[in-house]
Amino acid sequence: MVDPGPLPHRRIRFAWPDDTRARWQPLRPEFAAAVNALSLGMPHGEPYVMRAVRRAAGAIDDPDVQARVRAYLAQEAEHSRQHARFNEILVAHHPALARVESWLATSYRFLERRAGAPFGTAYAAAFEATAFAAARWMDRRRHELFTGADPEAATLILWHLAEEVEHKTVAHEVWAAVDGSRLRYVAAMGVCFAMLVWFVFCGTVVQLAAWRRLWSPVAWFRLWRWGLGFVFEVVPTMAITVLPGHDPAEQADPSWMPLWLSAFDPDTGTLPVWDAPLDAYLAATAPPPAVGDRPRGRTTSAAAAEAVTAKATAADIPRPSRSRPATGGPSRLPAAAEV
Repeated sequence: MVDPGPLPHRRIRFAWPDDTRARWQPLRPEFAAAVNALSLGMPHGEPYVMRAVRRAAGAIDDPDVQARVRAYLAQEAEHSRQHARFNEILVAHHPALARVESWLATSYRFLERRAGAPFGTAYAAAFEATAFAAARWMDRRRHELFTGADPEAATLILWHLAEEVEHKTVAHEVWAAVDGSRLRYVAAMGVCFAMLVWFVFCGTVVQLAAWRRLWSPVAWFRLWRWGLGFVFEVVPTMAITVLPGHDPAEQADPSWMPLWLSAFDPDTGTLPVWDAPLDAYLAATAPPPAVGDRPRGRTTSAAAAEAVTAKATAADIPRPSRSRPATGGPSRLPAAAEV
């Protein structure tokens, strides 16, 4: 297993104004509906996965693995907490979603009671493989999917998936160490994918009906197009994970997400809005070149002046909890309560 390096625990501070809408992507509301339906399952699916990994990792006598598991659990706990707050907003807008959420909770309680610990570990590995494939799919389509979207909701979804890329190896590593049954893994993968499709469908239908788009040909055309693209990304990725000797660390990461995560500001607990230019931030935070590496013709004072300019520019990068886009997104009240 290739060492993926340390996993940081980013405590993101989201601002959810009172006028936050479930229809946070007005240009493609069916995408918002599908993502909202997916979010409903996070406070139930992720704790199930976390308990399975924590329980299985107790049998692994390797301090490096234990450290990665602790960092992985911290990231997943943060995801679950933030989605639970977001889901409160969704259910307040659409009370019918509470029934879908209740079905999800019941399903995971059933798996906890009846499926057994080895299945739970295999499910965790399959769950993370699916999330990694989803991140690769969404990374390439972020401009199509998030242009015009509410920046807070967009940040929540993209941050979650970007961190799924970071810890893509952990659950698979634990499963391979304590079980490694490919038959059980395939079964867990099938259950995971079936639950994903079914509950996303149910939650999406509830919202489209509320928005009077249930019989919209455009809505269903978009959903089918995205769904087929997602399947063609997820199925091959998940199939690869079944192969003997598979190492998730050797899979190519999305190109943009790791770069965006590197712009996290721990002092404010914020990330730049997803379409912000990151070059200025990266230039400001990069280590200074050694004296011998300084290009000819650049004095020390000139280099310092450039660094000050870069840092000032980086400070101006818009971040969702600080500012809203002037155009292209839904109007928002200026007051915001931080979660």
